[in-house]
Amino acid sequence: MPSPFDIEEIYPDEAPTPRLPRRQAGTSPQSVAVTLLADYTLRTRAPLPSAAIVELLAETGVTSAGARTAISRLARRGVLEGSRQGRNSFYRLSRGAAADLSAGGSWIVASTADTQAWDGCWTVVAFSLPQDRGTQRRALRGQLRWLGFAPLYDGLWISPYELAEPARSRLAQLAPGAVTVFRGRQDALDVTGQRAPVDAWDIAAISAQYEDFLRRWTPLASRLESVDGPAAGGGGGGGGGGGRGGDTFHPPLPLPLLSSGWLRRPARDLFTAVYDGLAEPAQRHVRAVVARFADPVPPGIQAHTTADMLAGVREDACGAGPD
Repeated sequence: MPSPFDIEEIYPDEAPTPRLPRRQAGTSPQSVAVTLLADYTLRTRAPLPSAAIVELLAETGVTSAGARTAISRLARRGVLEGSRQGRNSFYRLSRGAAADLSAGGSWIVASTADTQAWDGCWTVVAFSLPQDRGTQRRALRGQLRWLGFAPLYDGLWISPYELAEPARSRLAQLAPGAVTVFRGRQDALDVTGQRAPVDAWDIAAISAQYEDFLRRWTPLASRLESVDGPAAGGGGGGGGGGGRGGDTFHPPLPLPLLSSGWLRRPARDLFTAVYDGLAEPAQRHVRAVVARFADPVPPGIQAHTTADMLAGVREDACGAGPD
């Protein structure tokens, strides 16, 4: 089952502008680097020393060479912006990446609350792009996954929920004249083997991943009151300051489509407990690492919480850092 937030797909090397990375996405060095900067600098776009980023990524198992390659590629793709202060290089999130990450984080927290009513209709996005526009096609697919869609067929993606206007605009920009969006109910055919819309998602795999998430992080949630110091950075994605509860949430399918006892809400509650519980000690740890490579420590290193994710930040606020 492919990740719904494949950063290499959403940010192809040839892409002219950044498109929606996922702040907890995957395990690649680029994904962990984006997670790190989003978790601690999203609201301020504070620049971090590249050496500090490398050090923090090392805590997740990323080699120094892998970390520097990831930073370079993210800068080339427009996700990060680089600057120099004396002999030291610094990187921060670009305005576009920060705005997209903020919008996505807000959607993730809000949409996993199990409060959305479903009218039984599906939003369908159909597109057709020739083979020689593979980069554009990958970016479009990445954007659709980011918005909670799944492929029922190769060029036909679906979601149970309405597509908001900002999302419509992003899709139109990615593939002008090549995308059609419509919404309606499934017209069941009296034939054997008809594919149901929900089959676009691997429900069994998602259920297993929720079970794994709960099994993996429940012991940590019970110990959060004693977490302190450098070990606080070990919450996400295999350890280190790069994340706090690094597994991703899955698109919020309506509960009537799912089995009883679906584990999305328990997983969301556990994520909140771990992510918010580690925020303060993880922030101290990140600042301590940055202090080894920058004097003074850049202002604006602030751990994100789920409340911050839900509130989001204004797009103009994503430019709050110094230019």
